[in-house]
Amino acid sequence: MIIDSHCHLDYEPLNSNIKSVIKRAEDVGVKYFLTICTTDVSFLKILKILKENKNVFGTYGIHPHEASNFINLSTEDIINNINKDNKIIGIGETGLDFYYEHSDRKTQKQLFLKHIHACQESSKTLIVHSRSAENQTYDILSSEYKNKKFKILMHCYTGSKIFAHKLLDLECYFSASGIVTFKNSKDLSETFKSIPKNRILIETDSPYLSPEPLRGKTNEPSHLIHTLKYMSKIRNEIEENFSFQTSENFINLFDLKIKNEINNFRMWQFSWISMDNKSLG
Repeated sequence: MIIDSHCHLDYEPLNSNIKSVIKRAEDVGVKYFLTICTTDVSFLKILKILKENKNVFGTYGIHPHEASNFINLSTEDIINNINKDNKIIGIGETGLDFYYEHSDRKTQKQLFLKHIHACQESSKTLIVHSRSAENQTYDILSSEYKNKKFKILMHCYTGSKIFAHKLLDLECYFSASGIVTFKNSKDLSETFKSIPKNRILIETDSPYLSPEPLRGKTNEPSHLIHTLKYMSKIRNEIEENFSFQTSENFINLFDLKIKNEINNFRMWQFSWISMDNKSLG
């Protein structure tokens, strides 16, 4: 069983073909999806997706690129939105992006803090986007974590090994995207090899960041299988075991009541393998 821990099913071309997109993913073993909010318009689409697709969960949050358009958003507003559907299981994506700086740094930091405070009040998981802002991201997360602990997922992690190991002190989880499969991502691969297996998730960030060998094409959740295969290989783990581990990590992080499905799937797989081995004998 595989879980896409970060995708944008409200974005085109995925949204207008969502049934086919989900079916293709299910056909390769992707069982659940977390579709991520970036704006209020995005959120309205996500609420509709959640009602129409039982195996899709969602979040509410404002992407740092959009921070300047949501200066007046309050922590209370965020909490009110996450309470609109019980399938809203996280807050984000939020964080700091000092690479593009579509919004000024001060506004990004202020909005980031509002999302963190909403997590602290609601016990929901924070989904963090951090680019070219390692020190600032860590300073904010560590300072707030000392005040009151909250759950953190570093989405599409591309940071340094040093940054990752500092974040582990905050009990962070890390999600690997298709970027880890790129030929110029050797350092990132080494970082993910060093992260404990109970702290790793996998994602597509679709429709962006298709993994090798599909780099440059529109991404979708079915492509997650390539990231899974690559991550299993570099960590020297059996693919099926790694898929179960990352799924279990997702379930534990978001406190979902679907763990029995993993156990049932494990039992089914074991029975199938046993029967297959008998037929070969």
